[in-house]
Amino acid sequence: MHQYTINASVQILPVVQDRHPYEWVDEAIAIIQQSGVKHEIGPFATVLEGTYSEVMKVINDVNEHLLSKGCSEWISNLQLQIRSGGDITGDEKTEKFK
Repeated sequence: MHQYTINASVQILPVVQDRHPYEWVDEAIAIIQQSGVKHEIGPFATVLEGTYSEVMKVINDVNEHLLSKGCSEWISNLQLQIRSGGDITGDEKTEKFK
């Protein structure tokens, strides 16, 4: 994959009863925050911005963390926007609304 900036939205939905789902989500957000990848946390999902490799590594790291910490089941909802000839940024898409 190219090295242009892409956008991704990731939403983690724990399907668990052993603890409150927000606790698992908080751990997922901590992994994202520690990644160094540009991100914006929202009430329903977190938007990531970086190269395809960087973004997919963060998503993989979140899933690996949940697995290694014993989360019994979760849904990872993903959206990716990729532009083949250049960067695509969140600011570019939302600038006119600010």
